[in-house]
Amino acid sequence: MGERIVVVDDEREICDLVRVYLENEGFAVESFYDGDAALARLEDAGAPRPDLAVLDVMLPGADGFELCRKIRERATYPVIMLTAKGEEVDKIRGLTLGADDYVTKPFLPLELVARIKAQLRRYKRYGSEEDALEEGAPHYGRKPGEVITYAGLVMDIPAHACTLNERPLNLTPTEFSILRLLLEAEGAVVSARELYCQIFGDAYYENGSGSITVHIRHLREKMGDSFENPTYIKTVWGCGYKIER
Repeated sequence: MGERIVVVDDEREICDLVRVYLENEGFAVESFYDGDAALARLEDAGAPRPDLAVLDVMLPGADGFELCRKIRERATYPVIMLTAKGEEVDKIRGLTLGADDYVTKPFLPLELVARIKAQLRRYKRYGSEEDALEEGAPHYGRKPGEVITYAGLVMDIPAHACTLNERPLNLTPTEFSILRLLLEAEGAVVSARELYCQIFGDAYYENGSGSITVHIRHLREKMGDSFENPTYIKTVWGCGYKIER
């Protein structure tokens, strides 16, 4: 049996179609048509833990934002939000609450499947050199499995753990990946496009380019880093981001 995916959407046709596509790819899928039923499932300690959740924003009962917030209180598995076309506020809010990616309706089922596979590859294989080579991620000369340290920041790649001045940082898979790429670049500037392509694949960059900006902002908030005078993640206007080493 493949990874377990929870799909929540009150539009039954969309929910059932996504389920068919995912089951054809070998995933185990649990579908829910309202937020309250999904919330009960996600909070059931005796139920199998999902590997990824796909959450529509607008739901009867608990909405997608509430579901995402509840997930992030106890788990770090990937969350993909489904948002209405043009609702930029929904996208930003979802990413701020800890979602890893968003897909705008209407969408191609194969696009959603591709996003899900990309998220699961990263979530399941942090620190694997072979996986990073498959994804085309740069290594910048760093050996796999190392612990990266910088100015009180300690990133243990195999354990997927990160602390700042001995304080644990509760990072989502996407945030962890962004921080790792910036640290491994050792002061080189990494563009938003490069970050997005290394994390999600380059096929849908134009549909989700703004998500990197939101993830960077969320990372800074968790690290207590100043936007105006950052200690860690610095913006190089018109070029990208860097962590000076």
